[in-house]
Amino acid sequence: MRFNIPPVIRILLITNVVMYMAQLSFPPLTEWGALHHWSSPAFKPHQIITYQFLHDPSSWWHLVFNMLVLWMFGGYMENYWGAKRFLNFYLVCGIGAGLLQAVVIPWEIRHSLPDIASTAPPEAVNEYVQQTINGYQLIGASGAIMGIMAAFAYLFPNTEMIIFPIPMPVKAKYVVPVYVLIDLFGGFNRQAGDNVGHFAHLGGGPLKMFFFFFFFKKKKKKK
Repeated sequence: MRFNIPPVIRILLITNVVMYMAQLSFPPLTEWGALHHWSSPAFKPHQIITYQFLHDPSSWWHLVFNMLVLWMFGGYMENYWGAKRFLNFYLVCGIGAGLLQAVVIPWEIRHSLPDIASTAPPEAVNEYVQQTINGYQLIGASGAIMGIMAAFAYLFPNTEMIIFPIPMPVKAKYVVPVYVLIDLFGGFNRQAGDNVGHFAHLGGGPLKMFFFFFFFKKKKKKK
C-alpha cells in the first residue's frame, strides 16, 4: 500500500477535512461556500471554487469516500504531471463540473416534477422551479475527482483495481465508463429526493479530455 502522499494531494486532503470540521462548527459556512445557480440571489462568484472543498455535514461518508478516491488516483496523477499542472487540472475539472451542473439544474427540476404539474398554470410551474433553484446548493469534490479518475483511466488503462464489491481485479479502462453510465442513468432518470449532482460528476470527465488532448498529452513525467 502506498503511503507517500504527494504535496498537493496532502494539501487537498487536509483542506477538505478542515473545511468539513469548520462546517460542523459553523453551519452558515455551507450556505456561503456552496455553489448556487447564477439566477439565485445567494450566488457569489467565489462559490465556483469553494464548493469543491465542502461536503455534506450530515454524511461523513461523503467526505471519506471522496478523499479515499482522491488519494488513490490523485497521487499517481500528481507524480506523473507534477504539482502545478495537477492542481490546475484538478481545479478546472471542478469548475467545469460545477458549471455543467448549474446549466442542467432547471431541466433536472422540471424533469422531476410530478405528472400533475403538466396541468398546472405555466406561471405557477415557473415560480416553483425558480424557488427550487434558489434553494439549490452544490457541494463536494466529486466532479474534480471524476476528472482525475478519467485521466488515470486514459493514461493507465490496463492498471488492475479492486472495486468493492467485485471480488476480482478490474482494469481501470472499464471502471470509469461504468461510473459514467451510472451517472448518466441517474441524471436522466432523476427522481424527487435525489440529491446527487450526477451531471457535476460527468462534468469533470469531458473537461478532462479537452485539457488532456490540448495541454497534457505530450508532456512527459516530471523528474
